[in-house]
Order: sequence, then C-alpha cells, then structure tokens
Amino acid sequence: MVSTITVTGNKDTRSGFGDGILEAARENENIIALTADLAGSLKLNGFIKEFPERFIQCGIAEANMMGIAAGLTIGGKIPFTTTFANFSTGRVYDQIRQSIAYSGKNVKICASHAGLTLGEDGATHQILEDIGLMKMLPGMTVIVPADYNQTKAATKAIAKFEGPVYLRFGRPAWPIFTKEEDFVIGKAHKINDGSDISIFACGHMVWIAIEAAKKLEEKGIKVDLLNIHTIKPLDEESIMQSIKKTGCAVTAEEHNIIGGLGDSISQFTSKNLPIPIEFIGTQDTFGESGKPLELLVKYGLDADHIVNAALKVISRKSK
Repeated sequence: MVSTITVTGNKDTRSGFGDGILEAARENENIIALTADLAGSLKLNGFIKEFPERFIQCGIAEANMMGIAAGLTIGGKIPFTTTFANFSTGRVYDQIRQSIAYSGKNVKICASHAGLTLGEDGATHQILEDIGLMKMLPGMTVIVPADYNQTKAATKAIAKFEGPVYLRFGRPAWPIFTKEEDFVIGKAHKINDGSDISIFACGHMVWIAIEAAKKLEEKGIKVDLLNIHTIKPLDEESIMQSIKKTGCAVTAEEHNIIGGLGDSISQFTSKNLPIPIEFIGTQDTFGESGKPLELLVKYGLDADHIVNAALKVISRKSK
C-alpha cells in the first residue's frame, strides 16, 4: 500500500547527480565533467576538488561545450555536460542533433533546473519542452529520475551505458523514497500494485502521484503506480501489464503534455490496447515566476488534480 512508503529525508535531485558523478569518476578515469559556468548549481564542487584535471569550464558557451564533448568521445572519454535544462536542449539543439545524436556519440547531457519547480526564475528558464525535444532524436536515451537516490543511481548507470543520454533533474529539495537499487535503465520502477487505475509518472511528479494514490486509496480505489523514470526507451512490457489489469490510466509529468511522457504512453496504448487516458502536465503553456509548489497547483500538477483525473478516467472506463 502507498500509505506504507517510507520517506528518508528531503534533498534536491541535482545533489544526487553531483554525488553520483563523483562516485562514477572514482571508478572510471575516462569520465570528464564539463560545465557552462554553472559548476556550483550542478553540484560539481566535489568532483572538481578531487579531479581538477578532468574538469572543463567552458564558460557561457553551451554550443561549444557540446562540440567539445562530442570530440572527447573520439579519444575514449565519457563527457558529462552540465547546465540548466533550458540551455542543455533548446539553446544547443542543432549541436546535439548534428554532433552527438547523428553519430551516436557517447555524451551524457545532464540537465538541472527543469520544469515549473525551478520557481522564481520564471518562464524563460522553466523549460517544459525538453523531454519532447530530446526523445525525438534517434538513438537518444531520456531519463527523468524521481528523487535524490534515483538521480544518483541513474548518474552512475549512464556512465556505464554506451550511447547519448539526456538526464533531467531539478533544484528543489524533494522527498527521498526510492532505493538506488530500484533503478535500471529502461525498466519502470513499480511503487504500488493495484487493479482499478494505472498512474504513470516521472520526475518530481512521482511523489505527487504517491500523494494522490493515498487519497484514492482512502476512497477504496486501488492504484497501480509506476515510476517511468526512463522515457525512452519506454518500458512497454510493464505498461502493458499494468493497463491489462486496470483498463485506464493517468500520466503525470512536469512537462508540456504535448511531446512528453503522456504522449509516449498514449501512442503505445493506442496501437496495442486502446484505453481511456487523462494527462497531468502543463497544457501547452509557458510557466511563470513563483514558489515551486504554488506553481504546481496553479498549473494543475498537484495531488488533487491527479485524483480528479483518476476519477474522471475511471468513469470513462465504466461507460
């Protein structure tokens, strides 16, 4: 039952990245960290202190950073590029497409400060389109972990994974409820077993989905809750097992509903097992400046909106 899920603390997911890359670098001398003037924000201080010769400060020149990273792979290095999600994708899409994705370069694009929970920095920095941008690139693996532990595990995992990866995480302190061993690239993390409705969530929205599942549980509704941390490749087997049981679903993501997790799942279900689905995410809009949790409520990304979507989709199933 979701009510038994244990929270072991609160910590930002970007710290999971910082701790993860440091541990990975201790195991593999080929790991190189690059940043575009945001080493502190990406929690690279520990890495820089221990491996100063393996750190490249590119300055506010994100496109150049992507080119340098692509070149480093030719010599067998494993470059991790770091900056805010907005600058990791929208600003450098051409360089990623042409220099990294097209030739399958082993670059790890690590992007912090994603989504509405960036908060006061406002719409220009709160990118809500990046998952869509990156998953459309052939050969790109896209990962959106749920908490500190999962981000740390994902960072270490992609260091051993061959091929381009987009890893998305955030700034605010968030509940820690997973274990590192729960993370496997491309394999959904099952949080709760239920038979009435499937809820598929990623990133910060996994915890919000847990809160929603508790409320639904109080209403006697059994939720099959999956943390879809890997958006691409999608764990189609786990999704199919879930929707065969429940016959309906809600998706939840801190991203535009156009092009994100919900889009991927609905495309899969429409081809294989059509079911009623509701989508929780931003509704084709930019964000704005504000407190992270208040923004989630305003844009419909809170537990109550998930509950209402679940009740709605269950009623559609019954018809």
